[in-house]
Amino acid sequence: MYDRILLSTDGTVASEEAETHALDLAAAHDAVLHVLYVVDENVVTAYSGDEYVDEAEGPEHGLEEHGEETLSELRSRASEASVDIETAIQHGRPAETIVEYGDETDADLLVLGTKRRPDEYRALLGSVTDRVLRLTTRPATVVKTEVSE
Repeated sequence: MYDRILLSTDGTVASEEAETHALDLAAAHDAVLHVLYVVDENVVTAYSGDEYVDEAEGPEHGLEEHGEETLSELRSRASEASVDIETAIQHGRPAETIVEYGDETDADLLVLGTKRRPDEYRALLGSVTDRVLRLTTRPATVVKTEVSE
């Protein structure tokens, strides 16, 4: 049923259960798991950079480093589960980048994580997952994570 599954992760608690779900799905369907980490250009450009001595200390470097750590951990977990995995880090606006990457890889399914949040929060701020669901034409599974805030 699924040959290519795309998991988008930001390496936070909101993605943990989605990561496990995507790995389990890929193993069950003998599918290739594509994992995407997006360095959010809005976060990178929101900082003036004045407090950083050089680029290697700025927010972009920190996000890239976090992305590499997240993808490395997922590669290890995929290897243990005998799942074929392809990973990528891209820069851009997360929702649009996820949808474009799903199209590029011809993903059969998108797996996205989200935290359960109050309706008021979503009405004011929205979420990347909500935006992806509005933009994509591909099937998607949303895995919600309960978190105490």
